[in-house]
Amino acid sequence: MDRRLTPANGRAALETLRGLVDAPLYTKGEPARVALPVADLLKAPDGARDRQLLWGEAVTVIDRHAGWAFLQAAKDGYCGYLPEAALAAPQESSHWVATPGTHLYDGPKVQHRERAALSLGARVQVIGQTGTWAETPDGFVPAQHLRALGDWLADPATVAQSLLHTPYLWGGNSRAGIDCSGLAQLAFQACGLALPGDSDLQAACGTAIPAGAPLQRNDLIFWKGHVALALSPDRMIHATAAVMAVTEEDIPAAIARIRAAGEGEPTHFRRIL
Repeated sequence: MDRRLTPANGRAALETLRGLVDAPLYTKGEPARVALPVADLLKAPDGARDRQLLWGEAVTVIDRHAGWAFLQAAKDGYCGYLPEAALAAPQESSHWVATPGTHLYDGPKVQHRERAALSLGARVQVIGQTGTWAETPDGFVPAQHLRALGDWLADPATVAQSLLHTPYLWGGNSRAGIDCSGLAQLAFQACGLALPGDSDLQAACGTAIPAGAPLQRNDLIFWKGHVALALSPDRMIHATAAVMAVTEEDIPAAIARIRAAGEGEPTHFRRIL
């Protein structure tokens, strides 16, 4: 079983895995939500970052120990560790942040102090509205920056382009820092389409594009450990360590550059839409 997608850590496992994995304890899991603007999902307590979770995202806590929670993210099934302090009681979300970023404020005026910077994809519960401000249990957000859950954007490539020049960050999932698979996941998620968190998992999604067939907008191009979104048959966007940012490139030039760097040829072309 893939560690990233298996809700078991040697101390506990979800009840659904009984008979499939050995564990001292099986649990139904405890619902919770992320209570930080951006939280690193770690491979182990105090370990390396695998991915990131955003404000309001739902999780299932499988095990708590020594201040750490082992959990599974609702959006993609990714498992890992967060500090218990990064979690709060579950809260039914009604809206999501549909702009690259926004702020959560103390009150419904621009002069109020901001409490948190929220990134594209963050989830909130709207409980009221004051003028152009949406009220949540944690503060106020400009209503024009939100959409109701289910009211998705239409074009993943356009979403990715809204994050142009975002700094590259390994395992990143926000406008503060993002990597190649985080960009692809966030772009498709904003359009109501689920993708896994890592590029090797994403490469199994959708349908294969035959070698030599022209690419269409929103097709995914894969190299070993890397993914880009096609903007057109000959243009792409990706988060790359080559420039440490989200950038656009001509596809033939990118293929030649990556080949020259010794990182091989594209391995997959996949059509999600």
